[in-house]
Amino acid sequence: MTGDSTTIVALLIVIVVSYLIGSIPTGLLLGKMYGIDVRNEGSGNIGATNLYRTVGRKVGIITLLGDCLKGLLPVILVKCSSLPPEFAAWVGLAAFCGHVFSVFLKFKGGKGVATALGVFLALAPVAVALVIALFACLMFLWRYVSLGSIAAAAAMPLAVYFLGGSGTVTAVTTVIAAVVIIRHIENIKRLLAGTESKFKA
Repeated sequence: MTGDSTTIVALLIVIVVSYLIGSIPTGLLLGKMYGIDVRNEGSGNIGATNLYRTVGRKVGIITLLGDCLKGLLPVILVKCSSLPPEFAAWVGLAAFCGHVFSVFLKFKGGKGVATALGVFLALAPVAVALVIALFACLMFLWRYVSLGSIAAAAAMPLAVYFLGGSGTVTAVTTVIAAVVIIRHIENIKRLLAGTESKFKA
């Protein structure tokens, strides 16, 4: 087997493993530890915001960290390995897809914001800092998590591009951002109708 073939096989293995890691339904598992199936509570989403509202602040924060790490760790491990650096972006996309289309939940999942954050932190930390500032401003002004998440997702590919991100990283960031926005379609409808729930600390 040639060196190129070995590298491709290694990448495929890492992508599958990253997808499986991303597929772990952190919020669902934490909710069940408290006797709650979050799919039947609140918004029905398995992400941190719904856990925060239905189970409590501590569990919501732990869910956020857990989902973020699912995206962060696989990318960091690839960046620290002997695999080509560009592979890290594809591994991040695999982890993100695992969260949104979890094999353990019949290819359903969360909206992907926290896992996307983890991927972006590993791929483009400076861009993340700018986008988090945007998210924070919108949260301060209007208190809508969904609005902040949608705006941050839309801004992320632009931030990566203008900060000199590679073509691969920019492309992967664009795909992830598009999926995050699509997963928020119902939130967008509620925002337009004025019925979206505001975040309460």
